[in-house]
Amino acid sequence: MNMNRLIKHLWSHSRKVGKCFSKEDLAAITNAIRDSETQHSGQICFAVEGALDTLALLKDLSPRDRAIEVFTNLRVWDTERNNGVLIYILLADHAVEIIADRGIHSNADASAWDVICHEIESKFSLNEYQAGILSGIEMVSQLLQSQFPGKSSSDNEIPDTPVLMN
Repeated sequence: MNMNRLIKHLWSHSRKVGKCFSKEDLAAITNAIRDSETQHSGQICFAVEGALDTLALLKDLSPRDRAIEVFTNLRVWDTERNNGVLIYILLADHAVEIIADRGIHSNADASAWDVICHEIESKFSLNEYQAGILSGIEMVSQLLQSQFPGKSSSDNEIPDTPVLMN
């Protein structure tokens, strides 16, 4: 177990999420996801977590592994066309992870997701959290437009509102 990481996570708390993302920011993110999903049949979910709990830290859970857990727990995988995408932020680790369901993952290489993550991280390094996520949503949307053009006839399968995790 990395003691520096443990201290960072114990020092961070759920209020950090509120400091980085105001109610207005969250409303703008919700609108961006909603608007994005009118341009393709993919489903986007945004989840942000301030820090991991002690048990996860003792297990040395990586941000990627946590993102996969969140992807599963939020049922982002449970879409009709297997085209859900999770943008996951772990603030204490300054980590951005994107998890794509199998319908998208098989058509987009890892470098495309890495570019999007780096774009978000670069904005975050300037404390531009809303701008980072909005930029990331736009880039994910462009990728989904190329893979899943047109609007799905089904209902919105994943809520557009950001998921704030404690």
